[in-house]
Amino acid sequence: MQINHPGRQVGAEMPGTAWAPSEVGVSLGKHTKRFARPTAMTEADIRATVHRFAVTARRAREAGFHGVQIHAAHGYLLSQFLSPLVNRRTDRWGGSLPHRVRLLTEVVRAVRDQVGDDFAVAVKLNTADFQRGGFDTDDAARVLEILGGLGVDLVELSGGSIESPATLGRTADLRTLEREAYFLAFAEQLVEAAAMPLMLTGGIARSQTAGRVLDRGFAVVGLASALAFRPDLPARWRAGEDVRVTVERLRWKDRDLAGAALLAFVRLQLHRLARGLEPRPHASARAAFALDQLRHRRRVRAYGAWLARNPEPGTGPGPGEARAA
Repeated sequence: MQINHPGRQVGAEMPGTAWAPSEVGVSLGKHTKRFARPTAMTEADIRATVHRFAVTARRAREAGFHGVQIHAAHGYLLSQFLSPLVNRRTDRWGGSLPHRVRLLTEVVRAVRDQVGDDFAVAVKLNTADFQRGGFDTDDAARVLEILGGLGVDLVELSGGSIESPATLGRTADLRTLEREAYFLAFAEQLVEAAAMPLMLTGGIARSQTAGRVLDRGFAVVGLASALAFRPDLPARWRAGEDVRVTVERLRWKDRDLAGAALLAFVRLQLHRLARGLEPRPHASARAAFALDQLRHRRRVRAYGAWLARNPEPGTGPGPGEARAA
């Protein structure tokens, strides 16, 4: 189970408080107003969040999962603390990298304390945020060394954030990504720094590409969107079939909106799979986006009603947090 806290990457319509390391909001041009203005977390907020990650991990184990992955990538809360662009704190949770990584290490320790040594604890980490002055590959190498001393079982390497959507093949700092396995050129610099097995994800949809990732020293190949459209893809590869999945990017003028619609289109496939139905790769992406927006509005109303019935002391839970991280 992947466990996560969105931090500042939530919509302005979400009830509750948008937590972040500092009061630095998402900057996305004309779409900036769509995102909540964050509130800088207090020491008590940070401690509560560490506790909630640990409780979530324990509940995952009780539910029958074999492990958890702590999400510290893609511009979510733990990634925000790692970023010098977002984390402007001057206390022990900000400043130099050893301080900025503190929240992640505290979460890892708390999770391990709750689940024991026979339960897998993984971390998802950016190879880089792909924003000028942000978390970069050198930072990632140092974080890997720190995580190696905490008994982390696996680290998945990815990249980007909502401001720099590298997982969709675009970066804010205009660095060139691979056409497939987007982060391979950056991630292979980190293989030697890692004491634990590494997993690489991002734009992998062909068996030849997966083989290239393994040949570069990675233990696991991460498949994301490709599995939403072809959940039997690994089995097909193992059977010797040369099958690939092509997830077409939407060529809308508004690239940020196109990216959001593409993610909604992937979610449509996941909803269908969850109901025991086959994916529909040729369905209308526009219709999927519209349906996704309607679902989101219903969930926001439901969450607002839940929050009204379950008030928290102080600032309250972060948006979408539902009591645990």
